[in-house]
Amino acid sequence: MAEDRERWGSRSSFIFAAVGAAIGLGNVWRFPYITYQNGGGAFLIPYFIALITAGIPLMILEYAVGLKTQGAPPVALKKIWKKAEWIGWFAILIVFVLATYYATIMSWAVNYFYHSFTLAWGRTGPEINNFFNNILLGKSGSPGILGGIQWPVLAGLAITWILIYLALFKGVKTLGKIVYFTVGIPWLILIIMVIRGLTLPGAIDGLNFYLTPDFSVLLNPRVWLAAYGQIFFTLSLAMGTLIVYASYLPKDSDITANAFITSLANCGTSFFAGFAVFSTLGYLAQSMGVTVPEVTTSGLGLAFVTYPTAINLLPVASQLFGALFFLLLLTLGIDSAFSQVEPVVGSIADKWGFNKKWVLPSVCIFGFIVGIPFTTRGGFYWVDIVDHFIATYGLTLVGFLECIVIGYVFGASEIRGYINSVSDVRIGPWWDVFIKFITPIVLGVSFVMQLIKLIQRGYGAYPIWTAFTGIGLLIVLLILSFVFSKRKGGNP
Repeated sequence: MAEDRERWGSRSSFIFAAVGAAIGLGNVWRFPYITYQNGGGAFLIPYFIALITAGIPLMILEYAVGLKTQGAPPVALKKIWKKAEWIGWFAILIVFVLATYYATIMSWAVNYFYHSFTLAWGRTGPEINNFFNNILLGKSGSPGILGGIQWPVLAGLAITWILIYLALFKGVKTLGKIVYFTVGIPWLILIIMVIRGLTLPGAIDGLNFYLTPDFSVLLNPRVWLAAYGQIFFTLSLAMGTLIVYASYLPKDSDITANAFITSLANCGTSFFAGFAVFSTLGYLAQSMGVTVPEVTTSGLGLAFVTYPTAINLLPVASQLFGALFFLLLLTLGIDSAFSQVEPVVGSIADKWGFNKKWVLPSVCIFGFIVGIPFTTRGGFYWVDIVDHFIATYGLTLVGFLECIVIGYVFGASEIRGYINSVSDVRIGPWWDVFIKFITPIVLGVSFVMQLIKLIQRGYGAYPIWTAFTGIGLLIVLLILSFVFSKRKGGNP
């Protein structure tokens, strides 16, 4: 299987693809807000400690598993330990579900990019809020009421899946060329937007809220958990992406240096994006005569409500900067989108020996169909609910299990020996400590604390039955993981 395996055209193609997988929509809206929410500049201390103690070690682990086994996650983990194949399938099912709702968020960005040329979302804050919630999404008011399909969202979903297919259908060599564009363009746009943001009145006020440190928060354990959570999810860990990407590398490829380059590029992008976002929010606050916290919202509201409001207030070229912002989201998002699909396609092909030319369109069509409920009037709520359970519990569990299998069953020191045999930068016994103790403890504590919070309060303001639905989804994925692992494969 490995002998005729697809290969990246060059090492830089792999690095750009891995960086593109890690850098996604969350770098623009989630990181700046979490930084502000958790002590501003002080949050960077636990953030970079989390990067060093969990992010980079786990990325090295996943690169090593993919490179050593030359297989997608289920096959790779089975080679590491015969009983671990189901963990690989659990990661693949998790990332497939993630891809279905991530493509829906991409659909929203497609619609906003189209409307940015006329600023059709309105002129004032209430108008823009109404456009997002009532015109584009047509929100039903409850996750229990799906309502009808929002046809512009469905059209955007179809466009997104077509783009995913076009990026992947000629294999990783073509993908390696595409990522130069889809990674380079966002950085160019970010530079433009940072320069523009820093020249706006009130920009310094926004940056003060972003970076002013509140060191008292470092005594709060939830801030540290937030840092580890952000690092873990922003690097595309436990999704199978890094394993399958590394499996397309030649067997003697450097592991450690690639992991450091990928992780540092991702975190640098997150930090840099904060300057674009908060300088503009500072301008918005000054224009509205309010403080920055009053215009700062989390997550999706920041991208689709707050930022368009700020764009409208720009003294010149509002349409241009509106188009640039949503082109930024699209180019950031598409890398992550196709990196979520490639592990699914690669796993099916590796397990049963199917031709990827047939597997890819089947996965894309099925993903589009599964994503249709997210395009209904109740779809927004389900994007939020499913994301919470997939990201908070599913990915955390996969990462925890990877550490246990590699650290204790296969042996951290043995895999470290392999890593050092192919890498220019050698890692020491400290890596064993992280993989066997620090990273699994952090992930385990995070999982338990979130589960206790769920039992006590449910999730958000949603009815309690939505929590049971989320847990039920994870249980179904676990059952399917065991079923797939028991099916006979077409490859040795």
